[in-house]
Amino acid sequence: MLGLIVRFVVSAIVLLVLGFILPGFEIAGFINALIAAILIAVIGYVVEALFGNRVSPQARGLVGFLTAALVIWGAQFVVPTMRVTVLGALLASLVIGIIDAFVPTELR
Repeated sequence: MLGLIVRFVVSAIVLLVLGFILPGFEIAGFINALIAAILIAVIGYVVEALFGNRVSPQARGLVGFLTAALVIWGAQFVVPTMRVTVLGALLASLVIGIIDAFVPTELR
């Protein structure tokens, strides 16, 4: 349980940092970033369960990259202070994919 909490806190911090450095990606406040991190993880898990490993973070091919960008873009409609353009979602997906490659966060 502690590992799960740490993962979401780290993901929220990553989202806050992305909000400062990426054009077209804005998120205000740690609580909103934490909500976004949880939402992105849950939606990502559901998409992976529906479509299998070809969209998983570990098999981050073009389909996985675009799926992650779509999930990030869609999260803005649930998280109040999150604003993401299509370019911002693509850039965030790229950066998060790079981070996942170096810092794996396996929950299985």
